[in-house]
Amino acid sequence: MNGKIRKHKKLKFKEVEKIFSRYGLNLKHLNFKTTEIQSENLEKIAKNSLNQVLSQHKIPVFVEDAGLFIKVLNGFPGPYSSYVFKTIGLKGILNLLGKTRNREAFFLSVVAFGSPFGEQKIFTGKVLGKITFKIKGLGGFGFDPIFQPKNHQKTFGQMNVEEKNRFSHRAKAVKKLVKWLLFKEKL
Repeated sequence: MNGKIRKHKKLKFKEVEKIFSRYGLNLKHLNFKTTEIQSENLEKIAKNSLNQVLSQHKIPVFVEDAGLFIKVLNGFPGPYSSYVFKTIGLKGILNLLGKTRNREAFFLSVVAFGSPFGEQKIFTGKVLGKITFKIKGLGGFGFDPIFQPKNHQKTFGQMNVEEKNRFSHRAKAVKKLVKWLLFKEKL
């Protein structure tokens, strides 16, 4: 499973790097292992990971955490999405939903930025959609092949990075960070 986790991190980085490069910004991947706290709150998880990285590296950094929230399952898997994906996977979620017609869901991304000077800022992005009845597409990672954004015919798993970055939860949060960084530099 570690190979899949590394692959997911590389794909996440690729998505984020493309957004940064569109604004003429370079991004460096910092390979750092954090101990993720168990919490119902993605913001707390992201802040905790950020503080772990900042304690070891005295440079401006950001971390991202995301979750899939399924309405009929009371927001499950939510902040436990990574663990749930590793344990029951796509088919497990589809089995939990069975023939349920209400398949409303959303992805939420939290980006936590911090600098060695104590400055910290949180950016969020959310995309509404639904869980499909079957796996569609081989692209992306995690729950992408079963999540279809609202008003779109494809799942994230059927989209390339550029297409997904037009409206994904992660892209929304990262674009807020980039715009804040660019505006901040002009002050």
